[in-house]
Amino acid sequence: MVRLSAGVWPADDDLQSLHALGRARGLGETVSRVGGSRAIHECADDRFHAHQNPPLGIGRKRGEQTQAIGRSRGGRNTKIHAIADAKGRLLSLILTGGEAHDCPVAKDLIRRCQAAEQLLGDKAYDSAELREGLEERGTKPVIPNKSNRKQPFSFNKKAYKQRHRIENAFCRLKDFRRIATRYDKLARNFLASICLVAAIVWWIL
Repeated sequence: MVRLSAGVWPADDDLQSLHALGRARGLGETVSRVGGSRAIHECADDRFHAHQNPPLGIGRKRGEQTQAIGRSRGGRNTKIHAIADAKGRLLSLILTGGEAHDCPVAKDLIRRCQAAEQLLGDKAYDSAELREGLEERGTKPVIPNKSNRKQPFSFNKKAYKQRHRIENAFCRLKDFRRIATRYDKLARNFLASICLVAAIVWWIL
């Protein structure tokens, strides 16, 4: 036999021995046939494995719901929702899980900014309710129509060519590896890093 060093643990460490099931374990009468009824009594000894685990039926780890982490096609990630001005400087930011849709979050983003003449967005923001909200603020929506829209809206295609400004703003954020690869566990720390980079971009531009 080879003696184990201090840093090596045997394979059977922390394993519990098997116990016989029956009246002594507080499980009630023996089941005589399949489908028969039996009485089960509560007993502190009924749980063999004493380690704590997350509740069953939860599809993601505990705490992810409050830290802007969600499961999308690429796995667990965070989505950054933002509004930028004509120069590509970020004006408003919101963090959500990766599975969140863009359109519902856009309402909160718009409320945090002053009303502009035009608002450019991609097809993900094609919503009649969102368009009505923009018109009430005096903002003209420049949003293309989805392919399945029965009554398409008209939009300024020439002005829509400037939508690359927001894409450039996201590319500047991803130049910082701390943001491109989220290192922060807490959403508030991650958002603080994004705001710091946004302030630097404001100073540069």
